[in-house]
Amino acid sequence: MKFISANNGLRVLFYSLTLASFPCSALARAHASPLGEAYFQQSITGTVSDASGSLPGVIIMVKGTTRSTISDGEGRFSIAAANNEVLVFSFTGFKAVEVAIGEQTIFNIMLQEDATQLKELEINAGYYSVKQKESTGSISRITAKDIETQPVTNVLATMQGRMPGVSITQSTGTPGGGFDIAIRGRNSLRGDANAPLYIIDGVPYSSESIGSSYTSATLFPVTSNPLNSISLDAIASIEVLKDADATAIYGSRGANGVVLITTKKGAVGKTQVSINASTGVGNITRFMDLMNTQQYLAMRAKAFENDGVTQYPEYAYDINGTWGRNRYTDWQKELTGGTSEITAFQGSVSGGTGQTQFLFGTNYHTQTSVVPGNFIYKKGGGNFSLNHSSTDERFKLSLSGSYVVQDNDQPAFDPTIDSRSLAPNAPALYDAQGNLNWENGTWTNPLANLAAEFKSRTNDFIANSVLSYKINDDLIIKSSFGYSTTNHDETRTAPSTVYNPAFNLGSEYSALFVNTLNRRSWIAEPQVSYKLDLNRAKIDVLAGGTFQKQVSNNLTQYGIGFTSNSLIYNLAAASSRTIPLSDEITYKYQAFFGRINLKWDSKYIINFTARRDGSSRFGPKNQFAGFAALGAAWIISEEKFLKNQNVLSFGKIRGSYGSTGSDQIGDYQFLDTYTSSGVMYQGIVGLLPSRLYNPDFGWEKTKKLEAALELGFLKDRIFLTAAYYRNRSSNQLVGLPVPATTGFTSLQANLNATVQNTGFELSLDTKNIDTKDFSWSTNINLTLPHNKLVSFPGLESSVYKEQYRIGKPLAIRMVYNYKGVNEQTGVYQFEDVNGDGQITSPDDKQTAVDLSPEFYGGLQNQVRYKSWTLSFLFQFVKQKNQGFTLGNGGMMNNQPVELVNSWQAPGDSNSYQVYTTGFNSEAVTAQSLYESSTANIVDASFIRLKNIAVSYTLPDLSNGLKSSILLQAQNLLTITPYKGGDPEFGTLGFLPPLRVISAGIQLTF
Repeated sequence: MKFISANNGLRVLFYSLTLASFPCSALARAHASPLGEAYFQQSITGTVSDASGSLPGVIIMVKGTTRSTISDGEGRFSIAAANNEVLVFSFTGFKAVEVAIGEQTIFNIMLQEDATQLKELEINAGYYSVKQKESTGSISRITAKDIETQPVTNVLATMQGRMPGVSITQSTGTPGGGFDIAIRGRNSLRGDANAPLYIIDGVPYSSESIGSSYTSATLFPVTSNPLNSISLDAIASIEVLKDADATAIYGSRGANGVVLITTKKGAVGKTQVSINASTGVGNITRFMDLMNTQQYLAMRAKAFENDGVTQYPEYAYDINGTWGRNRYTDWQKELTGGTSEITAFQGSVSGGTGQTQFLFGTNYHTQTSVVPGNFIYKKGGGNFSLNHSSTDERFKLSLSGSYVVQDNDQPAFDPTIDSRSLAPNAPALYDAQGNLNWENGTWTNPLANLAAEFKSRTNDFIANSVLSYKINDDLIIKSSFGYSTTNHDETRTAPSTVYNPAFNLGSEYSALFVNTLNRRSWIAEPQVSYKLDLNRAKIDVLAGGTFQKQVSNNLTQYGIGFTSNSLIYNLAAASSRTIPLSDEITYKYQAFFGRINLKWDSKYIINFTARRDGSSRFGPKNQFAGFAALGAAWIISEEKFLKNQNVLSFGKIRGSYGSTGSDQIGDYQFLDTYTSSGVMYQGIVGLLPSRLYNPDFGWEKTKKLEAALELGFLKDRIFLTAAYYRNRSSNQLVGLPVPATTGFTSLQANLNATVQNTGFELSLDTKNIDTKDFSWSTNINLTLPHNKLVSFPGLESSVYKEQYRIGKPLAIRMVYNYKGVNEQTGVYQFEDVNGDGQITSPDDKQTAVDLSPEFYGGLQNQVRYKSWTLSFLFQFVKQKNQGFTLGNGGMMNNQPVELVNSWQAPGDSNSYQVYTTGFNSEAVTAQSLYESSTANIVDASFIRLKNIAVSYTLPDLSNGLKSSILLQAQNLLTITPYKGGDPEFGTLGFLPPLRVISAGIQLTF
């Protein structure tokens, strides 16, 4: 059977109508060809994709007309066009494609990434967005494509090694643990006042700890890290604002940088379902190289010999025959060498029309521990986004929110130190009956501590709404409203079962520690923006206000003595109960901010931002402060003398100067406050004064200066950004010591000390190969930071005189100067700085060593071949740290294998001192000095294969089903000279970051 195409049918119909009645309305809607023929519009359909699959949001326009459409969630489109017209496919970051329609009605278009368009990207600057090429500030950015390749749960983990000027260190490998972040260094003398501001869809998110030292004192750091409540699968992009131009609009909250998190939104098109499921395993990245049984017993025997002990004492169970001399256990593998099982699931439904788009997502994540026992971390939740605009696009409404629940069950004691210090021939963990083995009281079974548990449950909700109305094309009024709440409950048990049953300690010795926190916050930010186009000059004006309130309720309790350990989680069953903390804290904040941006000839840009802040944390005289910044940029590639050349495709010189501030001092610090004494007198619990009144202390201030150069070569296939910055923080908020006769140890006040951070940041993006089937791009970033204390009046007479030095970084550590091993006595020697014949602190502890990184950065590559995609990131850090020691060699604990080379007899020049079991007091003292000396400051630099991800996109299946197979790894390989375990956080001896390998599948339909 012969079919007649719809196109030919339309032609026949058109010619018939033309001959029948020439002057008809149909002719008015037809398009005349150059040959004099006219054609009707018809439905043109197809799909748009890139190398990774379907590409939603692509603009398809009929060239020379106003007719356009947008590809849906599956990349499909439909548009009316005539045979002689041309379709233009355009999408930010991709090369535009023009296609002549002709006889064809179905098109499958693949777009190629275009480096020349990357500078056209709109980046989030907080209260406004700006094209990357027109930005006058320093803003680093990663997107969902970078985040989705990483099998992690904390938002800061996704940023490690990917942003210049952003130093992130993982604090613990415990599931649900935290990270430390420093954006362009440490500004404040107070360690707890250097955190950046986190903003999620316009809502401030508190990063203050939600844990308590009572419930997590045996963990480091506090396991309950609030940033774990952010769902990574819901994140579209993360921008980090660093310089004054970018952060001054946040005023007092921007001194330490701003982290902006934007969540995913729905897209126009057919409803799309996406499912991602994965499973993986995690293990410790590095173990210490410790002595085996033979080396250990030889060390112990030599130690007794050195101490003149000829008969091993009764308590020397490891060497006197009580424990088997041929027994060997690798305790690191036994106690921390387990496999963490990880599962993750994410799902989302999205779609919408031109006026309304939606997205609903859900996620669930579980991770077990590498230590023995049934410990597990669980995290799950959901997120939503709804965007709506009126048909005339004047009114717009945006709603977004997320709810996340974390349930964490971990041991209250980290067994990492035990795993390193236990004698290699220590007894078995279990006896023949499968019970914990106490070996007749000759040791403390390390598994007994695992009976003490840490449990926490966190419910976190955050929501935001934005309403805007376009009065005309130039004037827009907008207001955002946000609300967040965090409910956190955590407990730590100390049951009597952690003790040897032979001690007959029952549940009357058991204890429970409880911490409950509720944090609620709301924020409202009305804004108005106005654009003025004066031909060569374009002016953008933004003004707005912020009104915020946060209320925190915290209750900490503990109870001792239970009738039964089965009632240990029932605080009412405790025979003795104490409430060390019960408070309600209210924080109020309000501000007014503005921005004026001027562009002249699209190449000269000036950006002025300012903010007037008010905080309840300061007294009446200093509650308000002003902060402002001026940024400028010159796009030199727009100058005529650079127009007609093919090498430099983009060039920009930019700089900024301004001030930001900080009110991270805690609440009620200026008031004279009282706390409950907990002591009853005549039936009434008394009050104790806890703080002196000081209405005069005010804001910390940070002045920021930056100069930067951005260059693109060969159509931006090579793009270089180089920046120099200098931040100076003064008016430091610290506790100044006061005479003991006042009844207080310190007075909260401003100190006229100045901290300076300077540095260079380099970022290089290259598009090495870019063809239809194969592409390869590289990014490298490098930061060379330098921190120092510029001034500190009265330092020599202050309590900080042994902690800081003028001209030195804040991260210095004062140590003894190591002089080697005395060849005659075999004991460590140190420099006697004051010449009094003794080595004492602080007089001889006068050598300052810098533990801040010399430089850090990352090298990332992305390779695509047809349906295969490979990305990998190397993170590198040049730094020093304190070595991990296990006390005197020769005592009843294992040692690093390098201590085999210790001093043996007079005349030896070995690196380690004489063995002793504790009888050689001179050697014992020297060991404690050694641990705080230059000898124990070692190279902790490392190169880490931080992330590697491989994906394969399967051929499209029926019914529009698309699928990909994913293989991902985190912390896969670490190269380092550091011998104390993992070099990232050094000497603390707690569970290090894990190596994680996962595999998964992604389905879209």
